Amino acid sequence: MVKQLEVEIQTIAVRRIAWRRIWARKIRISTALNYGVLSIGAFLMMFPFIWMMLSAFKLPQEIIAYPPVWIPSHPTLDSFIRVWTQVNFDRFFLNSLFVASVVTVTVLYTSALVGYVLAKYEFPGRDLIFLAVLSTMMVPWPVLLIPSYVMTVRFHIINSYWALIIPGLFSTFGIFLMRQYMHSIPIELIDAARIDGASEFYIFHRIVFPLCLPVAAALGIFTFMWNWDSFLWPLIVISREDLYTLPLGLAMFVGQWFTDYAGVMAGTAITVIPVVIVFLLLQRYIVEGITMTGLKA
Repeated sequence: MVKQLEVEIQTIAVRRIAWRRIWARKIRISTALNYGVLSIGAFLMMFPFIWMMLSAFKLPQEIIAYPPVWIPSHPTLDSFIRVWTQVNFDRFFLNSLFVASVVTVTVLYTSALVGYVLAKYEFPGRDLIFLAVLSTMMVPWPVLLIPSYVMTVRFHIINSYWALIIPGLFSTFGIFLMRQYMHSIPIELIDAARIDGASEFYIFHRIVFPLCLPVAAALGIFTFMWNWDSFLWPLIVISREDLYTLPLGLAMFVGQWFTDYAGVMAGTAITVIPVVIVFLLLQRYIVEGITMTGLKA
């Protein structure tokens, strides 16, 4: 009887080991398939970027050659030199950097300030104000172009940096993101600072805002990219070449009868450098900031 029981126990143990090996094999196969699908998707998304970077070093005839020339036969920097010297590309670069930086910093501050008020202060009509702010996200941007342009003309800021900066000083998306994230900050922490005699100005700048760095980094990346790549609004309000941003400068290489593909590729390669740098510096905050947003309503 004892031997039979021992045999049954050994059989059960062997079966468990066999099942564990089978499940481990299935998990390895599933993981390999997942990585394979993700790798293919990543390659398809990266392919236009890779093609652009390679084309920036090609000769003009290689870019439009058929069948396509994948690797430049004689890599050259002529397109970069021509883009940087023949047009005011350095001026366009500085204009975009200035406008995108100022708007990003201002949006971070205003969004955090409004989000803090809507999340941590109790006053009549607070939720109604938040719903009113949130409802503006449902208005398509093209609908706002005409009233925004009329206001810009009436304020006499057309053809100036103010025309590029002022319309973007507040962000509904940023207010929503900051307000939702600040719900995760314990109110007891703020009350303790008030009991210690800290002013509201001190609490916001020295306690609340430093705790919002993950979501602020994510919002900063989005805002910087949106303003860096903005084309339609600068095209409408700017006609002076010395105020052109990079997207407007790139459009100079596209004519009615001819497109300078080498110039476009080289200019675009220069354009993406700051965005890539900002993303690499702050990428670890993106997932944390987005996932932590909305944990509390």
